[in-house]
Amino acid sequence: MDLAYIPSPSTGVVHLGPLPLRGYAFCIIIGVFVAVWYGNKRWIARGGKAGTVADIAVWAVPFGLVGGRLYHVITDYQLYFGEGRDWVDAFKIWEGGLGIWGAVALGAVGAWIGCRRRGIPLPAYADAIAPAIAFAQAIGRWGNWFNQELYGRPTDLPWALEISEGVNREAGLYHPTFLYESLWCVGTALLVIWADRRFRLGHGRAFALYVAAYCAGRAWIEYMRVDEAHHILGLRLNVWTAMLVFTLAVVYIAVSARLRPGREEIVEPAAAGQGTSGADGEKDADDRKDGGGEESGEGSEGSAGDQAASAAGPASGSGSVSSGGMPGSEATSPGRDAEDDPAGSGSPNRS
Repeated sequence: MDLAYIPSPSTGVVHLGPLPLRGYAFCIIIGVFVAVWYGNKRWIARGGKAGTVADIAVWAVPFGLVGGRLYHVITDYQLYFGEGRDWVDAFKIWEGGLGIWGAVALGAVGAWIGCRRRGIPLPAYADAIAPAIAFAQAIGRWGNWFNQELYGRPTDLPWALEISEGVNREAGLYHPTFLYESLWCVGTALLVIWADRRFRLGHGRAFALYVAAYCAGRAWIEYMRVDEAHHILGLRLNVWTAMLVFTLAVVYIAVSARLRPGREEIVEPAAAGQGTSGADGEKDADDRKDGGGEESGEGSEGSAGDQAASAAGPASGSGSVSSGGMPGSEATSPGRDAEDDPAGSGSPNRS
């Protein structure tokens, strides 16, 4: 008698009147919301505007869903176009069946369209949302638990997954590969967050690290699965895909670090125009302390004059020239706070 195991839900659908609420769909939706929320936090920390991630997600998410479904249907076509199958089932995405490879690939196309419309470099956007995508995958994998699918070989381990009798499955205890992958995705997200802070990854390298780390785990987890799949030279198709994509990601990291070291200073032009932040902000502040360099010719005296004019307030009048400032420079106008000076824009952002 097995004393410990992970039970599967008796059903993956709860009916709220005539409306079916599917656990698989809920996991996908929650994952998307978490990705947008956390991706937004990281984007703002990189110097972007609030709401940009959500605006681009309007393009990326639908493209990703279509790409994920296309990859699944193409690689498992026999489930929908074989003898006795109904091709209409290929459109029933709520019943499960999304390939992460197609979701990321076509989702990147949608993100590229959104970034292009906003004048944002796609690699910077990808770096910001990379760990957010991994967290979303960790949540989305629980949809497989609701559907009792994508489990591994039989096992008697205490964390074995109980599977009930059903279409194309036998009752028993199996490796919970959905749980393995969910935990691996959480670890991947934490790895990217740490590496991004430690090495200040830029130009798409944080995203490439996420891809490489995910593929490393997906390869051995995929090898454990027992669901029907195409094989090439004795290995499942997704194992070969994981190894190929892993290699491409590692090569990209190495080449990108050599050709474009460092991180983008400006990730969103519109946000940069509202105020200077980060290293650029510190540089501008230093320039203002020096009175604008050789063009000013007055040094710190010009800064003192500007401060005196600002303190004078309305009495100084609009458009007056400070005694020690740059030729033609204006004093602070009435109603304008000293905080409006870009030199006080703050400390560097950190993701």
